Amino acid sequence: MPDSLSPMTSCFMSTARGPKSSPAQPSRHEQLAGEVLRQFRQVFNAVKTHFQQVEKKVGLGGAQVWALSVIRDHPGIRVTELAQAMDIHQSTASNLVKGLIERELIVSFKDGPDKRVVRLKLKPAGTRALKAVPGPFEGVLPSALHAMEAATLKRLHTDLQALLTELRADEEAAHVPLADM
Repeated sequence: MPDSLSPMTSCFMSTARGPKSSPAQPSRHEQLAGEVLRQFRQVFNAVKTHFQQVEKKVGLGGAQVWALSVIRDHPGIRVTELAQAMDIHQSTASNLVKGLIERELIVSFKDGPDKRVVRLKLKPAGTRALKAVPGPFEGVLPSALHAMEAATLKRLHTDLQALLTELRADEEAAHVPLADM
C-alpha cells in the first residue's frame, strides 16, 4: 500500500479475500465485514455494561460474582473444581478465591481423612452480595450462549474458529474470564 494513502482510505482497499472497490462505494464483502464488526461491538458493549452494573451495584467484579455463585451452588467445592466449573486456569481461580476470602465473602476449610483437601463455602456476606447482583451471575454472554440452540452454537463455533485462526489469537486467552479483560 502506498505511503501517501490515509488510514481511512486504506481501510476500504481490498484485501486478498475481497474484491476491489472505491472508497465511496465499499464492496458487499467490505459492507458485510463492517456489519459483523458492529455486531462484535454490540456484544462487547453488552458484556461490558453488565459487568459495570454488577460492579456498581455490589462492588465485585464479574468473575468474583460468578465464583461466588458457583461456591453457593456447590458448598464444599475445591479450587480445582471451581476452576473447571468456570473454565478458567487454576491459578486464576486461586486468585479469585484469595480475594473473596480477604473480603470475607467465603471461607476455606480443610476436609478429608488427612485434612489436606481445602474446600470453600459461602459466608453470610457472600449470600447478601449475590442477592444484590443483577443477574445472570456468570455474565450475559455465557448465559446467552447456553440459551442458544445446538446447531447455532456449532455454526458459531466453526465460524469463530476461522476468525481466531485469522487473528492468530493466543489460545491461553481462552481461559481468562471476560470480566478480567
